[in-house]
Order: sequence, then C-alpha cells, then structure tokens
Amino acid sequence: MSVFVSSESALTHGQAASQLSQVSSRETILRPQMMDVGGNGSGLPVNNKQRAMLPNKSRGEFARNPRKDSEGLSESPDLEFEYADTDKWAAELSELYSYTEGPEFALNRKCFEEEFRPHVSEKKWTELDAAQHRAHAMRLLDSLEVIAREKRLKVARAILYMAQGTFAECSSEAEVQHWMRYNIFLLLDVGTFSALVELLNMEIDNSAACSSAVRKPAISLADSTDLRVLLNIMYLMVETIQQDDPADKPEWKIIKETFRAELGSPLFNNEPVSVMLFGMVTKFCSGHAPHFPMKKVLLLLWKSILFTLGGFEQLQSIKVCKREELGLPPLPEDSIRVIRSMRAASPPASASDLIEQQQKRARREHKVALIKQDNLDAFNEKDPYKADDSREDEDDNDDNDNSIETETFPLERDEVMPPPIPHPPSERVSFPKGLPWAPKVREKDIENFLESSRSKFIGYTLGSDTDTVVGLPRPIHESIKTLKQHKYVSIAEIQIAKEEEFQKTPLSGVSGILTVCYEIALLKILLAAAPTSKAKTDSINILADVLPEEMPTTVLQSMKLGVDVNRHKEIIVKAISAILLLLLKHFKLNHIYQFEYMAQHLVFANCIPLILKFFNQNIMSYITAKNSISVLDFPYCVVHELPELTAESLEAGDNNQFCWRNLFSCINLLRILNKLTKWKHSRTMMLVVFKSAPILKRALKVKQAMMQLYVLKLLKVQTKYLGRQWRKSNMKTMSAIYQKVRHRLNDDWAYGNDLDARPWDFQAEECALRANIERFNSRRYDKTHSNPDFLPVDNCLQSVLGQRVDLPEDFQMNYDLWLEREVFSKPISWEELLQ
Repeated sequence: MSVFVSSESALTHGQAASQLSQVSSRETILRPQMMDVGGNGSGLPVNNKQRAMLPNKSRGEFARNPRKDSEGLSESPDLEFEYADTDKWAAELSELYSYTEGPEFALNRKCFEEEFRPHVSEKKWTELDAAQHRAHAMRLLDSLEVIAREKRLKVARAILYMAQGTFAECSSEAEVQHWMRYNIFLLLDVGTFSALVELLNMEIDNSAACSSAVRKPAISLADSTDLRVLLNIMYLMVETIQQDDPADKPEWKIIKETFRAELGSPLFNNEPVSVMLFGMVTKFCSGHAPHFPMKKVLLLLWKSILFTLGGFEQLQSIKVCKREELGLPPLPEDSIRVIRSMRAASPPASASDLIEQQQKRARREHKVALIKQDNLDAFNEKDPYKADDSREDEDDNDDNDNSIETETFPLERDEVMPPPIPHPPSERVSFPKGLPWAPKVREKDIENFLESSRSKFIGYTLGSDTDTVVGLPRPIHESIKTLKQHKYVSIAEIQIAKEEEFQKTPLSGVSGILTVCYEIALLKILLAAAPTSKAKTDSINILADVLPEEMPTTVLQSMKLGVDVNRHKEIIVKAISAILLLLLKHFKLNHIYQFEYMAQHLVFANCIPLILKFFNQNIMSYITAKNSISVLDFPYCVVHELPELTAESLEAGDNNQFCWRNLFSCINLLRILNKLTKWKHSRTMMLVVFKSAPILKRALKVKQAMMQLYVLKLLKVQTKYLGRQWRKSNMKTMSAIYQKVRHRLNDDWAYGNDLDARPWDFQAEECALRANIERFNSRRYDKTHSNPDFLPVDNCLQSVLGQRVDLPEDFQMNYDLWLEREVFSKPISWEELLQ
C-alpha cells in the first residue's frame, strides 16, 4: 500500500485517491489510445470499443455497486432529482469546508472566547440581548483594524465563529442555522463586509506571501490560512443572506436588498466584488499566486453572481418582462415547469442487452432478428423498416417500463409494427397526451420555405417577402398559415436587427456594459478538476486548500484524504459549471453580442472538446459517487459526538441514490454545450468530428428527464451529419428526440436533406460572427478608435473649466504680457457679467 509522502505524490495519487484501499501498486489500469484534440495535452478516445471494455475502477473510485458495470445496463433507476439554483442550504454550507479543515472549528471558538470573555461575565452569547450583541460585534470590527497580522487573524477567526452560528452553545443543526442567520445580519449591519473586502485586497496584493508560495516545493493548507478565514466569512454572509425566510424581520429585508445592490456595484476598490474574485482566478492560473484557495474563491464568486444577477427563476421573469417591453408575444410556455414535469425515458439498449434478448428469444423458439453491430459503444436497434415477422417480441423486456421511450414514430406504429399485445389495466403503459413543447418557427424558415415553393411552382423569387402567395397552390397557403401561427421571434433577433440599424446610424444607441472574459482561466481549472484528467507536472495545483501540512501515515488517513480530494474536485466542477452557465444566460438576455463574445472565447479555448472529455467516462459512476463523509459535514460535525471512523464506514459512503452536485454539474455542462452549438453549424460539426454521439448516448443511461433532454438536443442538431446508417441503427434514440425535444416545423433534422447538411464554409461563419462582435464592441466601448465627429460634446461649464489644458511653451513664457493685455487693460463690467 502506498501512502502520501510529499505534495507531488499527493497530487499524483489525488487523481485516484478514493481507490487507495483497493488498488494495489501492482495493479495496472487499461487506458484507451488518446489523441490530442485541444492543443493542451487533453484527448478523446480514438477507439470507443476500448472505452467500453475499461473496468469500472478506471475513474479511481470505490466499486460500491454490486451489480455489473452500468455501461452495460439498459435499465437504471429513476433519479428523484430536482434541478435548482443551488442544493439545500446545509449542503451548500458543508461544501465550503474541506475535511482537513475540521480542527479549525475548535480554534475559531477559542479565538472568539478569548475576545468575548473579558467584556462579558459568565453569560453565554445566546443569553445576551440585542444591544450587547451589537456592542461586541462593533468591538470585534474595531479590533480588526490593527497592524499586527497575528492579532488580525485571531479577530477574524472570532468573527468567523460568529458567522458559524456560535455552535458550541447550540444543541441541533437547526439551532446553529438560526444563530448563523442572526449573527450574519448583525455583522452585515455594523459594516463587517466592507472591512473584509479591504483585508482581502491586502492579502491579494501581499507580494511576500505570493513569492514565498511560488518558491515552495509543496503548498499546503497552512499557506492560505488568512485568505481562507476571510473567504469563509464572506461566503457564509452571501450564502446565508440570499436564503429566503418568511420569518425575517422587515429591517432584515431592507439590509438584504441594500447588500445585494452594494455587492453588484463598483463600491469596493472601484469594482464589484465579483471582478476582484475573477482577478484572483486569473492570478492563480498565471502561477503568480499558487496558494490561493481556489475552491473557496470559486464558490464565493458563484454565489455573488447568483445573488446579484439572479438565478434561473429570475432569468425567466426577466425574459418575460423584456419581451413585453419589446412588444413581443408572451412565451408559449414556462420552460422550467415543462422540464420539471417531464419523465425520464428508458435508455437505448446496449449491445450486451440485445445479445441477452436474442438468447432469450431463441429459447422461446422465436425467430431471432439480425442485429448489426458497428462497435461495442453503439446501442443499435433493429431496422424497423425491414419487412420481417420477427418484431412481435421486440422490446420484450420493456413491457413493464413506465417510460415513453418504447413508443416509436406514429408512421412506424401504424404501418409497420403489428398491433401491440394487450396488457392488464394495472400494467398498461400510460403515454402523454401530445408533445411537451409548443412548436417554433423562425422568420428565416418561413422565407426559405416560400423561396423554395416559388422556385418550384412559379420559377421566380421575391427575396424576404413572406406575404405574397400569388400563384402558389392552396396546400402551400395552408402551410404558410400554419408556419406563421407558430412563428417565434426571440429577443436576440430584435437585438441583432437593432445593431444592423445602428451601423447605419452611428450616433444612436451608444450604451451598455463591456463583458470581461476570464473563460480561459476557468477552463484551465475545470480541466484540472475533471475526473478524466491525468495528473501532470505542468498542470495547475488546485489542491492547495485541501492538502494538510503533514501527509497521511495510515491507510485510514489516506482513504479520508482521498475522499476529500475527490470531493474537492467535484465542488470545483460544480462551481465553474454554474458560473459559466449563469454568465452565458445573463449576457444573452442583456445583449446577444455580449453572449456571442463570451461563447466564442469559450469555443476558441477548446471548451467543446473539454466538456466531451468530461463526459467520456462512466457517467453513472460519477453521478453515484460517494465522495462524502456525512458525519464530518458542517454543521453536523460541530453539534454531534463524532463516531470513530473506519475503513468500512468510509467505503460505504452515504445512502443517497445519487450525488446532487455531480448531477447538477453534468446538467450545467450539457446546457453550456447546447448554448455554444445552437444554430452554429461550424460548432455542430465539432461535435461530429470529436465523435460525440456515442459519448452522449452513454449519458442517456442516467434516468433523469432534464439531463436526457439536453443530451437529446445535442444529438438532434448533429443527426443530419451522422449519416443514414446511424439513423437507421438508432431509431429508439430518434423516437426519443421526436417525443421530448421541441419541434421546428420545417426542420429536416431526421433526414438530412436540407442545405445545412451540405458542405459548409465553417471558417467564414465564425469570422462573420467575430466581425459583428467587434463592430458591436468598437461602437459601444472603444473610445480610442471612435470617430471624433461622432463623440458627444460636453456643454457643462463646470466640467469644461475644470479640465486641465496643457498650454504651449511660448504662451507660458509671455504669460505676463498676455495677462496685461487681455485682462488688466480691459475694463470688465461685473454687474453685466453677473446678470
């Protein structure tokens, strides 16, 4: 058994830390052949057959599932997962701390009591009145402004103990959370947050600490102590205050709204807190500050963005209001509610499942259908268009499945498939009435349909005219009427049209905010935290705030640290995926070209292959990973007697069906991938080139409706490029796309006959988009290259007189003569001047 002996060894083992107790040093793990797709050493498997044969331990996790590998299963349990902005409050609090920080809870309490006891008699904090609470909070705030670093740290720890709910005086987790909320509103009311921001700025600019960390061969938890204490307090304040509680006092609600406005305003060092945190991320990734506790920085950044800009519910409300302002019709449905009401579908059958079905049918003396197998990763079904008689027992194992996945296209059901075998009422499969989404049509789709119809029937075209139907047959009239009934005009289309108008009239519409992109730094950290990434000597160290000063010396300690390291990486992935998704959605609502600016930066930084690389793993193992020790989670660990940890209890993990944060991260990454590729043929071709179809189909094994929806959307956009044989072999997936994904009425996605499926000048598409983005940014933000004739004129007398004017040298030499001639020798009528 190998144990941690240095930071390098910890980094190396950190990638597979949770299998330390089960994988011997002699065990070798098969790895697929890799090719470089991102220019940064990361790769995707060339041969997906090799991936299918990898053992379950290739991720370096405990094999806790007694059943066979989930990659070979066509059935998995429905996951009762509710997608939201964040997890439950207790879970979000516990993820702030790593398990190696456990001893610091007692240290915080000790620092608080040393500051508290001299001013108060034997009374407890919970026994004091509000005036005494406020007086002590003010004393702590005054003590925070001392020169001595050690004294400052002690006071900061005392404040942190208050923010943690003065847990030593509490008997339950609910009581801890009650006092957390009370203490944090008190700290915020006396101005603690502003003082913390100033101290954080000092620590960021602490060149001595940065240079010391750069020279150190091994960075541990001790190198980031001051930063961690400050970030812990700030995170607890933001996370607690954004929680809604109907029992809040009226003054607390005012404090909350004031704090929200301050957090998003440039009040701290002339920039919002989020910009300062982004600066910490880039400084860390550049190698100038390797001791920064990146997990805490990212968590605080995520919650700050979420609190100031709003989450998914607020985004939907903003979208509805913005459509009203632009005079657009209301949204056809609330997408959040539709997705929450959808059910999961049965995943496509894998090759091994189909072989088992064949054998079962052979024993029943049925005629076995011929199944084509391209490779072990392809979940191939029989061609439903072949006129044989072997379909009467197809999907035999799915008779009791409550999912809608087994339902095929109406054409197949009516004309090809035999009548279904009747079932007893209790076993009857219930199907939804109608499709979940209202169909949509773009103006461009109507124009293309009319142009092709005119060319076919009349022989001439009218450009963008969508009203003239003279000479067209009656069925075409009906088709156009139907298309117009479902026409959907997006906010982005209005914004693009306005930008085109602004280019013609450059004096109008000069306003907006410039998007500052830190995508490359975030993607670097995401790559380092991905479970499919191998440890490299040149990769960034994201474990600075989880590795202890003294490395483990026992197997139990190694297992505990292994769980902590894997949990640490999962939380980082969760935070980054949420940050990127929130920024993309808010930028898109603010202006489409701000969104496109960020999206293009992500694409150029290889975000698409990085996300595919993330999903190129046993995704069921990732979602059901047990990288948590519930008895060590805050606030449970500070109010209960801790049981003795054993190797068996660590290996067992919790009893949850899935890991909330990992499923949340997967859905976020799929949504990001959808946003980057939607309506972009060049990026859709990247999905095809990187062989994303088998990777995405494996993700359909997760029986969660929302995750399946975004996987099916990604499969739909590339279906036309995958060829007829792929579509024939994957009719069950095609049927799921038809039933779950929104319809574009004249979208030829299922056949690939339209222009979009033909060869495309992808470089020209991205260049044209980039040119539009640069025009947008130049017109709104670039003052250096603006035409001086179009700049606004300053007509304010005070500001004009207040400007500094550099006088020429000859004028300065003859200033006395000018003063005599122009001022003293000329009479001035002051009464007339004042009038």
